[in-house]
Amino acid sequence: MAKNHVLNNLEEEEILWADTKRWLGMPLTFTKYRVDKDRLYCKKGFLKTETDELLLYRILDIKSSQTLGQRICGVGTVVLFCSDKSSGVLELKNIKKPDQVRRFLSNLVEQRRNETGVKGREIYGTNTPMPPHPGHGPDCDEDGDGIPDCGN
Repeated sequence: MAKNHVLNNLEEEEILWADTKRWLGMPLTFTKYRVDKDRLYCKKGFLKTETDELLLYRILDIKSSQTLGQRICGVGTVVLFCSDKSSGVLELKNIKKPDQVRRFLSNLVEQRRNETGVKGREIYGTNTPMPPHPGHGPDCDEDGDGIPDCGN
C-alpha cells in the first residue's frame, strides 16, 4: 500500500493563539480553540471529536461578555458573528482574557481582509436580494429569468 506523500508533507501553520474552554477557571473540558494565520479552529469532544473551521475574513462582528461568575473565575465569552453557512454564530466560551482575545481577533480579521482583498461589501448582504430599479416592478420579469424585461 503506497503512502500518501501529499498529506505527509503538509506543514502545520504557526499557532497564534490557543486556549481551552474552562470550568471554574480551570481547563477541565474537551473543547479547544486555536487560531493560525488564516483560520480559527474549534475542536470539541473526547470519544467523538468534531472540529469546526472558520476562515478569519468571514468574521463580520466580534463581541465579548463576562458574567459575574465568569469575572470571578477570570474567564469570559467571545462571540463571533460570521457569514459562514455552517455556523453563523460561534462562541468561544469561558476563555481567559476575553477582551484581549476580542481585540486580537478583530485586528487579525482586518489584516486578513486587507491581504486577501476582501471588502466588507463582498461579505455583507450576500443573501439579500437586489432592490428593484425605479420604473421596474416585480411584474416586469416576463420570462422568469430574474432580469426585468420592462422598458426594453
